[in-house]
Amino acid sequence: MVASAKAMGKEAPQPEIQRESASFICSRDTMDGVYPPLLLAINARRQGMDASIFFTFMGLNAIRKGWAKKVKFHPPGFMGAIPGMSTMATGMMKKKIDNAGIPAVEDLMDMAMAEGVKFVACKMTVDMMELGEEDFMDGVAVWTAEDYMKYAKTCKINMFI
Repeated sequence: MVASAKAMGKEAPQPEIQRESASFICSRDTMDGVYPPLLLAINARRQGMDASIFFTFMGLNAIRKGWAKKVKFHPPGFMGAIPGMSTMATGMMKKKIDNAGIPAVEDLMDMAMAEGVKFVACKMTVDMMELGEEDFMDGVAVWTAEDYMKYAKTCKINMFI
């Protein structure tokens, strides 16, 4: 019979308490591609979790300097192909968002950063688009896919939006 650590006069090692974490992937620079990960990440932080958003492919534009205000709504299907429809639909959606008291994308991004949400740019996409760290908002980290996967496998929640 093996004696317990306590019986031997030693305290058993306690597992390190680690905060739960959540990770979201944003791959589109549209309103319906950017709002969900921002809102979910902010709410994860408010639940006491660490939270990050990994921006890849066109989603990378959302964290480029000055681009958040350019985020548009693209109607699905053939309606989105009609010239000027995205501009009109974006105006309508921004009005609905404002009437509902929902912050604009730029304000939501500021809120997310203030709440401690980590913004991460995909290195492969950064290289593909020939961008540098100076092209992004302050505080954006650049990770490889391997870096992201190492982080994501420790997260309790992972979502591709």
